[in-house]
Amino acid sequence: MSGGGMESVIVSSASSKIGNGANGQHGRDWCGHFQMPLHYPRYTQADYETMPEWKLDCLLREYGLPIIGDVHQKRKFAMGSFLWSH
Repeated sequence: MSGGGMESVIVSSASSKIGNGANGQHGRDWCGHFQMPLHYPRYTQADYETMPEWKLDCLLREYGLPIIGDVHQKRKFAMGSFLWSH
């Protein structure tokens, strides 16, 4: 190109595939992206106290929160994050 004009932009095939998954969903190859879920979890304290560890892990991961510690620490963290005192 000659002086001062806009240069053309080349898009690699890898980046052009972002967002082209089924139903417009982002592919699993696109890591490092976080999107806040639309709804706030509606679990009660009793739900958290009996929730299995795998479900706590999924919930914390969905909201981008750390998944560390044993099941009791995860429950305490989830309750502190999602339960509101009245």
